[in-house]
Amino acid sequence: MADKTDNVLYELADGVATVTLNRPDAMNSLDEPTKIALRDAVLRAAEDPAVRAVLLTGSGRAFCAGQDLKAHIRQLETGPEATFATVREHYNPLVTALATMAKPVVAAVNGVAAGAGAAIAWACDFRIMADTAGFNTAFAGVALTADSGASWTLPRLVGQARAVELLMLPRTVKAAEALELGLANRVVPADEVAGVARELARRLADGPTVALAALKESVAFGASHSLVDTLAKEDELQLRAGGSEDHRIAVAAFVAKEKPTFVGR
Repeated sequence: MADKTDNVLYELADGVATVTLNRPDAMNSLDEPTKIALRDAVLRAAEDPAVRAVLLTGSGRAFCAGQDLKAHIRQLETGPEATFATVREHYNPLVTALATMAKPVVAAVNGVAAGAGAAIAWACDFRIMADTAGFNTAFAGVALTADSGASWTLPRLVGQARAVELLMLPRTVKAAEALELGLANRVVPADEVAGVARELARRLADGPTVALAALKESVAFGASHSLVDTLAKEDELQLRAGGSEDHRIAVAAFVAKEKPTFVGR
């Protein structure tokens, strides 16, 4: 099943929803129609029980160059409150959905990811990065602060001191350094990034969805809570995972020395 809008492609196959930014001539930068379409596509994937993993990528030579500054400069004439309502209306719900949906999200970073584009990739659970790609925070370069969750995700990936450096002194972090810093899970040749990322998304979609969702929630919770609170959360989430059909399937397959076929519930 595939749907197409002007700026975003959405395809569901084998439990994987592939969301593709589709403004290659504008380096997949985010004007208002694109932000709306991207937000709605990700929310759709998050809410659809047929989707067991999400793959997010861009068409052409860029993943996402961030805010479309040509559109932005026109919007500034309406005043900052109207212009920056986009953070609340578009970026915040998009990043929240990526970071908290009860299914894994893979970013295939096929090219440059800057500003909000970088932050969107960092909100995903996995980042498969082309060896020709790069990250750039970009915000300070246009006299703005972080948005799209960058001030939350970046310190968790690289540590607070390095995050402050990358945000205040924006530069392009090339793929090899991104891998070393923890911004990428894997770096592959540019012509392989789509296939490698799709293979990972398919593997995740075939996995125990309830358990994977619980793991995602548990790690996020543990990053900002005490050991005591995290142990209580693990107790709660283990009951959820242990009550799943997939857990029963996995135990039966283990006893029978067979490979389990998970159903995602």
